[in-house]
Amino acid sequence: MAYDPSSIVVLSDMESVRRAPSMYVGSTGAAGLHQLVYELIDNAVDEAAAGYCRTLSVIVHADGSCEVADDGRGIPVDAHPDTGRPACEVALTTLHSGGKFEGNAYGVSAGLHGVGLVCVNALSSRLDLSVRRDGKLYRQSYAGGRPLGDVVPAGEAEGHGTTIRFVPDPEIMEVVDVSAETLSARLAEIAYLQPGLRVTFTDERTGLHRVMRGESEVRGLLEERRGDAVPVHPEPIVVTAGDGELSVQAAFQWTEGYAEKIWSYVNTVRTQDGGDHVDGLRLALTEALLASADTPAAAEMTVPDLLEGLVAVVSVRTARPQFAGQSKRLLAKPEIGAFVRDEVGRAFAGMLTADPGLGLRVLRRASEAARARAAARLARRPSRYERREIEVDYEIYRRQFGIRSADWHDSCAWLTDEGLLNSHVELCDVPADARMLDVCCGSGVVGGAFQGRVGESVGLDITPEMLRLAADRLDVVDQGTVYDLPYPDASFDLVVNREVLHLLPGPEGPVSEIFRVLRPGGQFIVGQIMPYSDVDAYWMYRIFKKKQPLLFQMFGEEQFRDLLLGAGFGDLRMTTHHLWESIDQWTDSHETTPRHRQEIYRLFYDAPKEVRAVHPFEIGADGSVRDCWRWCVYSVRKPVS
Repeated sequence: MAYDPSSIVVLSDMESVRRAPSMYVGSTGAAGLHQLVYELIDNAVDEAAAGYCRTLSVIVHADGSCEVADDGRGIPVDAHPDTGRPACEVALTTLHSGGKFEGNAYGVSAGLHGVGLVCVNALSSRLDLSVRRDGKLYRQSYAGGRPLGDVVPAGEAEGHGTTIRFVPDPEIMEVVDVSAETLSARLAEIAYLQPGLRVTFTDERTGLHRVMRGESEVRGLLEERRGDAVPVHPEPIVVTAGDGELSVQAAFQWTEGYAEKIWSYVNTVRTQDGGDHVDGLRLALTEALLASADTPAAAEMTVPDLLEGLVAVVSVRTARPQFAGQSKRLLAKPEIGAFVRDEVGRAFAGMLTADPGLGLRVLRRASEAARARAAARLARRPSRYERREIEVDYEIYRRQFGIRSADWHDSCAWLTDEGLLNSHVELCDVPADARMLDVCCGSGVVGGAFQGRVGESVGLDITPEMLRLAADRLDVVDQGTVYDLPYPDASFDLVVNREVLHLLPGPEGPVSEIFRVLRPGGQFIVGQIMPYSDVDAYWMYRIFKKKQPLLFQMFGEEQFRDLLLGAGFGDLRMTTHHLWESIDQWTDSHETTPRHRQEIYRLFYDAPKEVRAVHPFEIGADGSVRDCWRWCVYSVRKPVS
């Protein structure tokens, strides 16, 4: 095949976007679809930041089209001096055109490449533009990025502003139904971060109508995002610094939660993957805390220890932002990070000096986190059964699972999956009047599945919050630990348990206690997620360790079999159950930090081909992940003699 000058193809701006949409908006899935709406929203917010817009309206129409309207100055409609075409048409069809380049019509803005509006147009099957300027209404329509006619006057109009209504092109976009929840959350952020702007959201598909106006800026947004997390110190800390060229607002507070949650923004755009401003904030807080500490133990604390339970909002405004891509998910400008580090660090250090009690409370919280991480360190376990003395800090488990109880049933699908529960119940072979113990019962879901198969159900857990949940499913609930079960020998005909032993140091101890409280001939039924083979075992261990810091071991089949038989059990049977689960849902829990969530996704994205060959999982067009967990459910019995 010849390769000569005629082989060089020059694509139009529209065609380049339509051929490679993910290069411009991140994906053709849900994330890319919402990025199209955000591009229009950001244009309206820029008008508000410039002092010309007071209202922003977003409507999802019944036909699935999305409309964004503002009362800003309105895109210019007169002929552009270089092209002779209407300026609004140039902005909608020509990449790197717009009024947001340095020294032009905006100071601080979200747009900086002159790309977003063109992307929306190029990736729409239809787009309708309405502009109110100079007392007149102007209209123009597009299909697939191409104008269907000229800009035409459409009568008199009051006020000024721009309205764009578009239909995502289903031939390009894999997802075309916008999420009301996603848009509403984004608009709520804008309402807080752009005081004085009245924001409305309407979803004609459901009748939802919401009006948002926030005057409390980063503090109000933090308090909304914090939810019902228990604070370590009563009031959020707020820092404001800088001028019109570069400024930062930060609000932060430590809580009893286990996730470090930082929501970050540049010129009101959400930087979902953080960036230099987030790194600057984290450094500022850790350095100030360590400088205020006067105990040798503080030197042993890590950054994750010091920031565990932190919730924060950091918002930067700058005339010259620099993002890693058009979707603006990550800020890539080290000098902004240095600015945030200096300004927030200086202000926070002053607060710690003025209020020593504040630093003491936060450092005490960090000390508890350090002890929890020390308790969760994994030493390579021998595969053979081995009895040894283990010190267990019960308070770690009590605190973590007590806090997690609030969203216990929302954090993963396997907790209440009927198929998985049935795989436990189907192994049950005890008399109808049997006495059952659900050990480490959590909310009592596993034990509750055996109702009707036993005479009495007893639950035991270390966490009072879990026991209150379990009381609705089990006959009796007791507080205690699995290392020292508060029951006489031979008290139960059946003991059940699921997905706990891998969290416990020295699981031989709990298994021996279970053996002790079973009557001769009694049955122990236990479920555990297992690797598919040795090939994916270490990969799974890394995923689970990032999800749950208290993880102590990732059992393989042989190890788990040895654990049960080594305690004296016999008559071993095993069944398997495969369960697909959303990783996004699975990691949405107190113990998984945002950084660890990102690292978990990266482990799936970069999984070696050997792992992919044995371990089934799916990666969606929007980057979401579904994994097929392999559950092994064991039944063993205590010998009669």
